[in-house]
Amino acid sequence: MAIPQTFIQELLARADVVDIVGRSVQLKKGGANFMGLCPFHGEKSPSFSVSPSKQFYHCFGCGKNGNVISFLMDHSGMTFIEAVKDLAQQYGLQVPEDDVSPQDRARAAQMREQQATLTSVLEKAAAAYIKHLRSSPRAIDYFKGRGLSGEIARTFGLGYAPEGWRSLASVFPDYNDPLLVESGLVITGEAGEENAAGEAKRYDRFRDRVMFPIRNVKGECIGFGGRVLGDEKPKYLNSPETPVFSKGRELYGLYEARPALREHGYALVTEGYMDVVALAQLGFANAVATLGTACTADHVQKLFRFTDSVVFSFDGDGAGRRAARKALDAALPFATDVRTVKFLFLPSEHDPDSYIREHGKEAFADYVSKAVPLSRFMLDAAAEGCDLDTAEGRAHMASNARPLWSLLPDGALKRQLLAEIADRVLIDSRELLQIWQPAATSNRSNYKNKPASPSRAASPGARAEPAGQMPPPGDYPPDEAYAGAYAPDYPPIDLPPGASEGWSRGTSTPGRSSTPRRVAGRMLPASREDRVLRLLLTDAQSWDKLSTEEHHLLLGLPAPHGPLFVWLEGQLHEHGPQPWAALREGLRGHPHEKHAIAQISQIPEGIELHWDEVRAILDQLVRLERQREMDALVPLVTTDPAARQRYQALLEANLKKA
Repeated sequence: MAIPQTFIQELLARADVVDIVGRSVQLKKGGANFMGLCPFHGEKSPSFSVSPSKQFYHCFGCGKNGNVISFLMDHSGMTFIEAVKDLAQQYGLQVPEDDVSPQDRARAAQMREQQATLTSVLEKAAAAYIKHLRSSPRAIDYFKGRGLSGEIARTFGLGYAPEGWRSLASVFPDYNDPLLVESGLVITGEAGEENAAGEAKRYDRFRDRVMFPIRNVKGECIGFGGRVLGDEKPKYLNSPETPVFSKGRELYGLYEARPALREHGYALVTEGYMDVVALAQLGFANAVATLGTACTADHVQKLFRFTDSVVFSFDGDGAGRRAARKALDAALPFATDVRTVKFLFLPSEHDPDSYIREHGKEAFADYVSKAVPLSRFMLDAAAEGCDLDTAEGRAHMASNARPLWSLLPDGALKRQLLAEIADRVLIDSRELLQIWQPAATSNRSNYKNKPASPSRAASPGARAEPAGQMPPPGDYPPDEAYAGAYAPDYPPIDLPPGASEGWSRGTSTPGRSSTPRRVAGRMLPASREDRVLRLLLTDAQSWDKLSTEEHHLLLGLPAPHGPLFVWLEGQLHEHGPQPWAALREGLRGHPHEKHAIAQISQIPEGIELHWDEVRAILDQLVRLERQREMDALVPLVTTDPAARQRYQALLEANLKKA
């Protein structure tokens, strides 16, 4: 769904950032602005500033900034579309739904009404379970025996489903309401199991279990997990799949963990409800859990909307290793160069709860810091069962590694792992890639006997660099026409070794380039921002390669780029990655539609955009943005400790990237 930019502007004009932020952050007037403790990182002195005149917020401690829509996205975990709809509802506005047929609009309205009705039914049941807990000494003793406090029970909305087949009949006036079955709260019997009155048998799904309400990122109850108080089977019981709940997409505790994810800097993925609640009690409120199913790509993608670092925690036994292997498969496609994925294997006799109680918080934090990086776990998984002292074993490892390595997104990590796999199997990395991708590397045969240029001559004993589908850009001859008359006019950037402004690995004819198209008789210059926009419009999936800092930088750019990136992110959240043809249709009516189309039209024929070149542009944009923030902090560093700390952090980050 494409939301007209004019509507977004009208919405931002009506919304008051002080009002919206003030509902989550205690703000105090300080000069022209309002100040408070930043909700995105832990701090003791206020460094979070909200400007009523600019309708903008900024934290001098962690650098988070944006408008009222970005606040709802960052703080509440909403997608762009959800944030706009939520804000519009608060101010009595109807979000336009252009290019939608009346039938589709009616179906969407019916679905929204159904989801709202089901969540209200589930919320009512959750309140009843909480009430039952207060009158159940057995359930209270169970939670106390696990070391849980009343405060943690309130935070997670813990409850108790009493014994009896139809306890919910006292909560809902009409126990035969189809919504009770549709929400997963009530089970209806099979045909032939009717009672004496000829009615289908109906009974509560959850009976004599402590209850864990499952919430979505907006805090709405969408399902339940129930645990028996003894050793009966099944020990855990989840809500079934419903229109509002899918265990393959939802994570228990994510709603409650959001503030702690920012404080700790990573998400700790565990295996059960009690792990999450117990860890929160013991100081690790950044824990979440899958819902009785293996970790999926949807789980990983959802986590990376809130943090750039994920640690999977598993038991050290065989079952834990198998679960970790499935998590590896789910995580590999999202393991970009700016994200961290690790695997924590506890001793077989411990879960996170028992380990912390026996060894303490500091010991557990230290254990987490030493978790196995994704790269090492991937190599170990590929080598499992292979005798690397034999040629057969090394060939077996190479075969195992191929599908894992192929899942990785392009980037430095993928290239380094190619070299490490090649080292282990004693094959040159170029030869290994040729074995894995013979069709892709065969068109490089014309270059096989090409003498190496002096700048690229290999030192004795050095391993050859991994190759892409075509020779590195630096091996192509220069294109004088492009480098001269059609060169872009933005400042020079730090390109990766061998990359050039006018060439990419996607050139259709080796040794030649295609002349860029002219627009209105001349080639329009491409700014740094335009280069990034071109790549993301033609390869929208590359958005997932960006860090959180880069996301916010692009979304905050002035028009036309910022609004286009905001629109593109909304498309990704709503529809997932789409080809340019589909995006082109969604752009119709957008205020900056012409600029986006012009950028696509200026991509030279036969040339694919070079991700490494765009990565270099993004690195420079981030450095420039940090420098601008540092310049703004200079007058404050002598009097404001938070500003001084932020200035030092920015300086170190820029020096590290230099």
